[in-house]
Amino acid sequence: MEGAQEDPAESSSSVPRFAEPAGSARSAEVPPPEESGAAPKKLCGYLSKFGGKGPIRGWKSRWFFYDEKKCHLYYSRTAQDANPLDSIDLSTAVFDCKADAEEGTFEIKTANRIITLKAATKQVMLYWLQQLQMKRWEFYNSPPAPPAAPDAALAGNGPALRLELEQEEAEPDDFLGPVRTPPGLVGVAAALQPVPTMPLALQNISLKHLGTEIQNTMSNIRGNRQAQGTGHGPPGEDPPLSSEPQRAEQPLPSDPSTPGKDPADSPKPTPKSSLTANLIQKAKRQNNTFPFFADGLTRSRTAQEKVLALEQQVLMLTKELKSQKELVRILHKALEAAQQEKRATSAYLASAGEKDRLELVRHKVRQIAELGRQLEALEQERDSLVQTASLREQQVQELQQHVQLLMDKNQAKQQVICKLSEKVTQDFTHPPTQPPVPPGAADRDLLSQQEKMEQLKDDMEAYRTQNRFLNSEIHQVTKIWRRVAEKERALLMKCAYLQAKNCQVESKYLAGLRRLQEAMGGEATECSELLRQLIQEALQWEAGEASADGVELSPISEYDEYGFLTVPNYEMEDLKLLAKIQALEVHSHHLLAHEAVERPLRERWAALSDLAPSVELKQLLRAGVPREHRPRVWRWLVHLRVQHLQSPGRYQELLSRGQVREHPAARQIELDLHRTFPSNKHFTCPTSNFPDKLRRVLLAFSWQNPTIGYCQGLNRLAAIALLVLEEEESAFWCLVAIVETIMPADYYSKTLTSSQVDQRVLQDLLLEKLPRLMAHLGQHRVDLSFITFNWFLVVFADSLISNILLRVWDAFLYEGTKVVFRYALAIFKYNEEEILRLQDGLEIYQYLRFFTKTICNSQKLMNIAFNDMNPFPMKQLRQLRTAHRERLEAELHELERLKAEYLETRNSQDPAVPEGCTSEDEGEGGP
Repeated sequence: MEGAQEDPAESSSSVPRFAEPAGSARSAEVPPPEESGAAPKKLCGYLSKFGGKGPIRGWKSRWFFYDEKKCHLYYSRTAQDANPLDSIDLSTAVFDCKADAEEGTFEIKTANRIITLKAATKQVMLYWLQQLQMKRWEFYNSPPAPPAAPDAALAGNGPALRLELEQEEAEPDDFLGPVRTPPGLVGVAAALQPVPTMPLALQNISLKHLGTEIQNTMSNIRGNRQAQGTGHGPPGEDPPLSSEPQRAEQPLPSDPSTPGKDPADSPKPTPKSSLTANLIQKAKRQNNTFPFFADGLTRSRTAQEKVLALEQQVLMLTKELKSQKELVRILHKALEAAQQEKRATSAYLASAGEKDRLELVRHKVRQIAELGRQLEALEQERDSLVQTASLREQQVQELQQHVQLLMDKNQAKQQVICKLSEKVTQDFTHPPTQPPVPPGAADRDLLSQQEKMEQLKDDMEAYRTQNRFLNSEIHQVTKIWRRVAEKERALLMKCAYLQAKNCQVESKYLAGLRRLQEAMGGEATECSELLRQLIQEALQWEAGEASADGVELSPISEYDEYGFLTVPNYEMEDLKLLAKIQALEVHSHHLLAHEAVERPLRERWAALSDLAPSVELKQLLRAGVPREHRPRVWRWLVHLRVQHLQSPGRYQELLSRGQVREHPAARQIELDLHRTFPSNKHFTCPTSNFPDKLRRVLLAFSWQNPTIGYCQGLNRLAAIALLVLEEEESAFWCLVAIVETIMPADYYSKTLTSSQVDQRVLQDLLLEKLPRLMAHLGQHRVDLSFITFNWFLVVFADSLISNILLRVWDAFLYEGTKVVFRYALAIFKYNEEEILRLQDGLEIYQYLRFFTKTICNSQKLMNIAFNDMNPFPMKQLRQLRTAHRERLEAELHELERLKAEYLETRNSQDPAVPEGCTSEDEGEGGP
């Protein structure tokens, strides 16, 4: 009934409400002069809380007290209650006060509810609001618990991660000055005040937390009985203090109806002469259960103060008795209904035969039918009453309209009378012979204007106070938000670091299993069987299953953001293990580089508004374009390349040309569609529209460039463009830019002349940059063109993982084919030591078949490509291409000459049938 959701863990058990955690910050209050130098004050006091339902909805007096350990504001009916009714989480709450609301009213807004409270005065409201703000700030600014010592093995693998956040002082803002403590309305003094009265005793009871109310009532009743049993001595003296801690330490029973208690065992009423002593004992017991009064009431009180305290206790007990009587009446009605139900059930069970039970059931059915008829009659009566009420409301509305009409007429008459009065006054004041009439009406107007001005001043002051508080609240909430954002960022960095280390450990474990597998070979032993089981478990194990709470920061998903498989699906068992190791290493590098590299890179790209060719843009493209900026950057790069070829409607024109008649390359395009990226879900899913887009892009290009038409490899280039740009026309122009402006001429022709030239140029560059590797490959007669030819033809589309591949394309679209040579050299440099370890030509070919997929560190590969491979002048690349093209063309001419000679020689020879062979012209039948 309180209008708030109850937390069972907090409302059903006793809460150490006022226990102060060790080392907690002092409340930044302005103490009155008599309290300076005292112990830190507790934030507590009586406030009115708006809640309830139905007829008992309204303001309820509640005792509020703050728990600094949990940053919760608990509340109960009185200060002496053992258990709180509910609590308000202040850690995520905001506070608000409205100038047009009732004086002293303010709100606490949490994520799931809004609590409306009202203080006695405006000063008390401002005090509570300011103190709640400070408590919330102290909770957020409190130092976190010291973290556990990191593992030494992990600590040595990387830089130490520091998460120490600078502690800030609760600096007072300039919006709302410090509010003085209202005397007697908050803190310890408020507990001595009588409970604020309510119009109805039942209105102050929380029916929603009825169990807690009963527990608190029974605790108070038992306390009263104990006080009556031990009460003795004259009224003006206090009993010895030795018994107080013992009673305070006795646990309160949770069940009010304790079995074994006989009414005769209850203490008998004490004589009237000991009533005052008993009340004093009860007051002292209640004060001792209240944590603020560790030593009981102050002994240096005058007789008048003691009498006043006793009168307050009598009033409080009288009101409590009324509320308890009302509660007993409600419970009595519920008990009567339950007993009647019990009697009916007992009669049914006591019936011997089935007929008797059937008769009882029929009797109940008749009763239910009778009650149903009564209910229908009551509903009809209610409907008639509703109709009568609606008619009365219509009559009231008509009367109100009539009254409003009369008021309008009256107002018009008053205006006429005022005008006539002004005219008469003016006529009387103007004649010079008559003395001026005292301006009584003017004085009245002046007084009314002054009253209005005073009201406006009060309203302005209220709005000014509201504005200052709201500014203070916004300022502090912003500080808390920044503080929480810093903590969250630091924790995310720590989680990413620890998860990366976990991936590295798992990768090393899998690599160890692989080496053991290679060392054991094909021996069928118990160890080999155990090793096989461990490998199977490692391949099936997912990191999410190992987390205790099921929360994963960035789990290894099956597909990456562009739809490629993160763990390649190899058929061979040892390659599957290698693929899992590779996926773990890629994930580890991504997590470690996220904060150190990718976040600053994103910030630099976000700050880059206009794209224009520059050295800075060149460096950014080499470092890689973030995913959210890549489509925009690629469109700009493509437009830079093909702006002289583009024309409005060109792509649609080419598509319509293909609808008129079929292109000769359409059949080959259709065959290659299903071979495009079998590891990408966008091209393998039956419901995906990417294959249809790819078909249209390739057909349009075959009409755009008839000399090439279609060449195997163009499907992969167009597919990469589609995955990034998503639009067909943009992907089409990207393919045009690569084939017609970036790559040399004849790169995708039938002879692939330029492609062959680039392979010879790469051989020369490898001899220059990596002589040891080329000598090793030459010793084992390994021809790299079998591996690298496809790299250049599709710009590594089938070779590198997508994260590194798209970084290569970022620089390739801007700088051209020189980037392909740089990365080709960098790939061999990256794996040079691994290749040098292999001493067999077949093993080298097998390793070169998939070794590009083992490259995980994109940052390292980029540094090798653009730093270690320097100098790399474009002039040298052009000279090598020119020289090798001349040699290749000479070789092709020589081959053409030899072919022509062979054909001429063959045609000149007599096509005679060799002896013993049967000519095709001879018949099948014999003579």
